[in-house]
Amino acid sequence: MDYAIEKGADGPRFRTEHFTQSVGPLSGEHREDAADEVVYVLDGAAHVSIGTERHDVVAGCALFVARGTAWSAEGNARGVSVLVHDPEQSAGHAVLDLSAIEHGMATAGREFVLGATPDSGCASVTQFVGIVPPGRAPDHFHTYDEVIYVLEGEGMLEIDGEQAPLRPGTCVHLPARLVHCLANTGESELRLLGVFRPAGSPAEAYYPDGTLAALPSERS
Repeated sequence: MDYAIEKGADGPRFRTEHFTQSVGPLSGEHREDAADEVVYVLDGAAHVSIGTERHDVVAGCALFVARGTAWSAEGNARGVSVLVHDPEQSAGHAVLDLSAIEHGMATAGREFVLGATPDSGCASVTQFVGIVPPGRAPDHFHTYDEVIYVLEGEGMLEIDGEQAPLRPGTCVHLPARLVHCLANTGESELRLLGVFRPAGSPAEAYYPDGTLAALPSERS
């Protein structure tokens, strides 16, 4: 399936019109003059320096760095980086501990935790961790372009009758308006890291006929 890449060697995974998604160590010097960058720490720990600020980051932390901003990391942290090509006008940076952020609700009993968003200075995208309970949601689509990294659990991506397994390290690209189903086939939560553009709510979804999928609180 063209929309899913199994876990492999560190480096770039998906390169799309809007994004370059990469996986690997965060140590070293970084600067992107043509792209904003959003990062999620997968494991390990690092000291991150951005300008005159220094931050300690561990698994579950997220970073946003606007284009043209130099940053560096020292330590053994590994993460998922998404470069946002031709970004909206953003400035500055943000370091977020997603474990301290309140969960939001999406369809089919799914939850999410927001990372980098316009509220934290990143005008172009929304970064989030999605939490999917066991089961299959109805087929649906989004109006945004999205790249995903599977953090934990087991699942199946279904698109137009074709299936691809999902497991930790799998990367997925879902173009806008692509009808799909992302099912949790395991017995525990499936956790996903997503970055999508244009920014918005991870809860927004549409059924194949274009009907807006209702949240649990909106159902009669």
